[in-house]
Amino acid sequence: MSHSSPLLDVSDLKIQLPLERGTLHAVRGISFQVSESESVCIVGESGCGKSLTALAIMGLLVRSARCTANRLCFDGQDLLAMQKSRSFGFRGREIAMIFQDPMTSMNPTLTIERQLCEGVMRTGVNRSDARRRAVGLLDRVGIARADVRISQYPHQFSGGQRQRIMIAMALMGQPRLLIADEPTTALDVTIQAQILKLLQDLRAEMKLALLLITHDLGVVAGIADRVCVMYAGRIVEQGSSAQVFEHSRHPYTNGLMGAIPVPGVTRPGSELAAIPGRVPELIGPVTGCSFAPRCSMALPQCATTSPVSRLLGDGRSWECLLDATSVEASR
Repeated sequence: MSHSSPLLDVSDLKIQLPLERGTLHAVRGISFQVSESESVCIVGESGCGKSLTALAIMGLLVRSARCTANRLCFDGQDLLAMQKSRSFGFRGREIAMIFQDPMTSMNPTLTIERQLCEGVMRTGVNRSDARRRAVGLLDRVGIARADVRISQYPHQFSGGQRQRIMIAMALMGQPRLLIADEPTTALDVTIQAQILKLLQDLRAEMKLALLLITHDLGVVAGIADRVCVMYAGRIVEQGSSAQVFEHSRHPYTNGLMGAIPVPGVTRPGSELAAIPGRVPELIGPVTGCSFAPRCSMALPQCATTSPVSRLLGDGRSWECLLDATSVEASR
């Protein structure tokens, strides 16, 4: 592969789920790339399709889901073809994932040692080497007395410690791409910062590519090289972290930005801005702009006309009928 080729290449990914009330169009043709050692963040509210996108990459969608794409490639290899042929050997070894809730993602009846070592031992690593690798990773992610605590069970660790163990588990196969799906959910602010700092440090040390999924735009600024803002199954804006934070183009991105407290500006006790309404269900066909019912800048034609995809030469893109000058003036 050429060094200029992306490590992960996603083009026109669509995910549909059959429901009793109709077909849920959960992901509606998204495209993005992740390069070697790059950090890309997908941000958006719950229900926007972020986690389903991660599961599609990992080949972990439910059997009833219909997943299609022009390209879903890892280092030039077709992930969809591999998944259909059940020869998906990338999971855990080339691509690994940190799930949202470590307590429900870990087996409460098995020791930490078994849960960390079992997968890598299936690839031919012997037990003693697997244990040595597991202890080293537990120590690296900040678990004190790792050689002793590796024999304990998940309930014997705090929430922050379990999340660190999940990170160690994901790294056992020495992957090149790490997908972190809401890795700081339900953790207090101090522990959140520690986990994000740990992910940054590990990415630099191991030269990992990172795909971070979050609903909180505030956690993105210090960790992302590029940001993809996702709404109702579409990526409505993407660009470098600086571009999105300093010159956001889409009204939805502006709404997310307004919900971030700013030190020295946001007064204690004051209310943060909120986007009215909620993410649409996306059952059946979608007409016009899906954000229009919640958008303070919506035009009459937004209800019936699909958004225009606007591209810049520096990789910047956004989907909106309004031009950038109108959106920026509203900030």
